[in-house]
Amino acid sequence: MRPKILLTNDDGVTSEGLWAAYDALASFADVTVVAPSSQQSAVGRSISIFEPIRVTKIPIHNTEAYSVGGKPTDSVIIGIYSLNLNPDLVVSGINIGENLSYESIMTSGTVGAALEASNQGVPSIAFSLEVEDQGKKFDDPRYSEQNFGAAKTAIIDICQKLLKNGFPQDTDVVNVNIPSEVTGGYEITHLAEKLFFTGVEERIDPRGRPYYWINGPLCSDAEVGTDVHAIHEGRISITPITLDSTAYPGKNGLENLFYEDIS
Repeated sequence: MRPKILLTNDDGVTSEGLWAAYDALASFADVTVVAPSSQQSAVGRSISIFEPIRVTKIPIHNTEAYSVGGKPTDSVIIGIYSLNLNPDLVVSGINIGENLSYESIMTSGTVGAALEASNQGVPSIAFSLEVEDQGKKFDDPRYSEQNFGAAKTAIIDICQKLLKNGFPQDTDVVNVNIPSEVTGGYEITHLAEKLFFTGVEERIDPRGRPYYWINGPLCSDAEVGTDVHAIHEGRISITPITLDSTAYPGKNGLENLFYEDIS
């Protein structure tokens, strides 16, 4: 039987990256698209709990998709609990723009959707494609100039391997990043510390009041073995991620600090 895959993203249901992923996955699986109706990048794992979520079934790219008026996590929850899709796998992406390092996966809506799926008991993989020009992340995702060929090949291979063999022990999400130009194979990586050198630019509006842009250049490279370094070298980065954020080595230190108060 063909596996069932719930496909989502954070660039919106019309994103060219999402439909490139659909084309790849549909070659071997039954795929249902449940994705945000609009751009939701950098919302992380936020969830809509103060407003209703509207879902519209729309025809797009010769199939029917569910357009969700909410966050990527909302789309996953709707797909699992309202549409009762019972997927074997959740795939999030292809995101237009890389999702590397501690700071990126904590804010990424693409990775956030995958984390939510895993937390709900469904194995999940996030796919992101590097962009050379960071400004491309803010263009209309319906008309991307990215070449998705290498990403589509990676999606087929990686998803089929993991569906066949299962996820490695203690791995909740597999985070995959594809360089804009692939010159090597796969590299199993760990997260780099940073993707950007964070900065803030102050400007003055026409009324003389200050406003701010959070900005900063990309880190050009990182230590060997990290996802950032793999992409820099032209290799496809595959990083295992866990939902458990507990700092286990820190437990002993805290137990020593609070030993008199521990019952």
